[in-house]
Amino acid sequence: MCRDPIKKWAAPGLQRGFSIVSAIFLLIVLAALGAAMVTFSTAQHATSAQDIQGSRAYQAARAGIEWGVFQVLRGSPTPPVCNASTPLTLGGTLSGFAVTVECAVFPASGAFNENGTSSQVFRITSTAVIGAEGSVARVERQLQVTVEYPPPP
Repeated sequence: MCRDPIKKWAAPGLQRGFSIVSAIFLLIVLAALGAAMVTFSTAQHATSAQDIQGSRAYQAARAGIEWGVFQVLRGSPTPPVCNASTPLTLGGTLSGFAVTVECAVFPASGAFNENGTSSQVFRITSTAVIGAEGSVARVERQLQVTVEYPPPP
């Protein structure tokens, strides 16, 4: 009988353990892919939440602008009163935001006369903030408009 070393290694009973090495390798690769997918998904959810908060902050600042413009254009008392800084309290989904509306006469010299009509220009700035300063969850939006009173014809 010929004892061939190649046939000895080719015998099916002697190749034990190869499939367990392959299975462990595949499990490690799949676990790493799963961990990466969870990390990306978590980052995507956090980014999406920040985007929504940014949109809400914009809407809160816009509400402040609309309130400030109403205060100037309602014409009562005449001339309009421009408060230096006014905090607003909003309700609904914007209730967590701290909104501050600032109003300043622009230019600082006050009213001007244009073609026989006396006018005054106001600069209204609205700032909406949520979250603590220095926090990752802090979102702030600021809008600014200029309004002429009385409005041009």
